[in-house]
Amino acid sequence: MRIALSQPFELSNSTTTAPSFPSSFIVVYSDTHRHRPHISVSLKLKVKRRSIRIRIRMGMREERVKKAEELVVRSMAGNDASHDHSHVFRVRDLALSLASEEGLSSNPHSMEIVELAALLHDIGDYKYIRDPSEEKIVENFLDEEGVEEEIKSKILKIIKGMGFKEEVTGHANIEWFPEFGVVQDADRLDAIGAIGIARCFTFGGSRKALMHDPAILPRSDLSKEQYMSKEKQTTINHFHEKLLKIKDMMKTKAGQKRAERRHKFMEEFVKEFYAEWNGVN
Repeated sequence: MRIALSQPFELSNSTTTAPSFPSSFIVVYSDTHRHRPHISVSLKLKVKRRSIRIRIRMGMREERVKKAEELVVRSMAGNDASHDHSHVFRVRDLALSLASEEGLSSNPHSMEIVELAALLHDIGDYKYIRDPSEEKIVENFLDEEGVEEEIKSKILKIIKGMGFKEEVTGHANIEWFPEFGVVQDADRLDAIGAIGIARCFTFGGSRKALMHDPAILPRSDLSKEQYMSKEKQTTINHFHEKLLKIKDMMKTKAGQKRAERRHKFMEEFVKEFYAEWNGVN
């Protein structure tokens, strides 16, 4: 017998009176999240007289995701709006969407890797870290949640290798796999386009950076140390040093397609910015 469920539920060591049920059946649980695959859950049954004891172990991924979301909100509460929990949730949604377009949605393990890596990717970011122990928050969380070693390993590899600074300076030496590509692309998509522009000026304002100074030119051929340094720079220069390079660094076809439109929007913005700065428009 097959029973279809449309909503998540939890039932543990409960007793349900259902004399008409057969001695065994399968529940097919369809998750209603836009990008999560359908999940089939089998049940262990104990039938005694007219009652059925159902022990269900399901929703593990959903529970982990919920806890990860709570961790994100707690850990990033002090960040400015360029790197807050809203950024992380946008990246998660983008990553799941890209994963579906790239054909990963049929593999629940891949989707779990993508979702958790996207959610946890900015916890312990060097730009906001206040305590060295924060670097271990993600690994400790995955251990506490009992995440399988293979899944945990991929999540940590994604988080470690996502940064722009390693790739743009030629120091990226990360094993590539599909889940890595979609999460990195999702994070980079949120750095460009209209949202990227808003985030860039929000971050610059939080660091009291000048919007523009014609005497301060964009840096080229940056080293990792220069990129991470706090030397005086302007917000508009960040477009030339990073944001306008992102389109050509996308890893997935789905990501490349979306990046094209966002890149064009930024190009028009930068052109208009200089025109207005110089009193032309």
